[in-house]
Amino acid sequence: MASALLRTITELSHEFGTGDYVKGGGGNTSCKDADTVWVKPSGTTLGGLSPEAFVALDREKLDQLYAATPPDDPSGREAFVKDMMMAAVRGDSRGRPSVEAPLHNTFDETFVVHTHPTLVNGMTCGKNGEAACRDLFPDALWIGYTDPGFTLCMVVRDALLEWDAVPGDEARVVFLENHGVFVAANSPEGIREAYAGIIGKLRDAYAAAGVATHLDPSGPASVDVAALLGCLKRDSDVFVDVCGPQPVATGPVTPDHIVYSKAFPLTGELSEAAVRGYTDKHGYPPKVIATDRGIVAVGTSEKDAALTLEMARDGGLVIQLAEAFGGIRFMTDRAYLFIENWEVESYRRKVSG
Repeated sequence: MASALLRTITELSHEFGTGDYVKGGGGNTSCKDADTVWVKPSGTTLGGLSPEAFVALDREKLDQLYAATPPDDPSGREAFVKDMMMAAVRGDSRGRPSVEAPLHNTFDETFVVHTHPTLVNGMTCGKNGEAACRDLFPDALWIGYTDPGFTLCMVVRDALLEWDAVPGDEARVVFLENHGVFVAANSPEGIREAYAGIIGKLRDAYAAAGVATHLDPSGPASVDVAALLGCLKRDSDVFVDVCGPQPVATGPVTPDHIVYSKAFPLTGELSEAAVRGYTDKHGYPPKVIATDRGIVAVGTSEKDAALTLEMARDGGLVIQLAEAFGGIRFMTDRAYLFIENWEVESYRRKVSG
């Protein structure tokens, strides 16, 4: 039975591991039986998963986490939870389970697929997103912004325990403010049907609001890359990816955008002084530079620079889509600083980068 479950969740991971649903190492998936939950490893991509890659965790040991009392400070809390999660990993598994493993375990349904679709985040990042969610998805659960990890797990768990049981194979859908969506079902068809319904209703909502679901093509970039590299003045190798002028995320949109392209771009004319000012203000050099000559993404490798640019542009599209739901609601300073300093996300970026 376990092999059949793993084949199915691998197929679902590949299906929902495309750019329409996740970017980079974002999102996570799982399947379970009465004793074991198999979860995507942290830092891996949904599209690259194999059945053997999933981390098996003892559900009884994971259940102990819900009654535990972790330290109050965020770093101590997450270290405590990580240790308890690792203690639940079965001996024949390798890799570090996704930080969302305890949350996956709390769903009763066999299959769970958590993604961050751009079309969904237009709503979850909208000022009127919660009200729109009630109208469009009356049977879904909305969770106000909560720090990922154990805190989110317990908030969703409490909400699920209060939620009436879903009959038969109908999917359970949970929207997370400024984050994405969880879909849980007892069959792969239930997962697919739920996602099709979500995306279909949102496309209709954007059409009704007259909001395009794509960014207009940009013209050619006219960035002087040599001058740019001179302004950056890094001690290590620098890689850049460039596109023509386009909207980018101008603030912290979701945790994924913060992880891959940071919370804020450097805007305006590029100069050494501008780079120094940005670095002094934020504590790190810019990952995204947005000028009227083009958009520049800075990375530690070609892959990193390309993903940085993709995430920056995706953030610009989320801002555009949010106009259908009252305009963009950025994450708070406290929320985005938590993500920037979170060890889990540093690990995920290191593994996936």
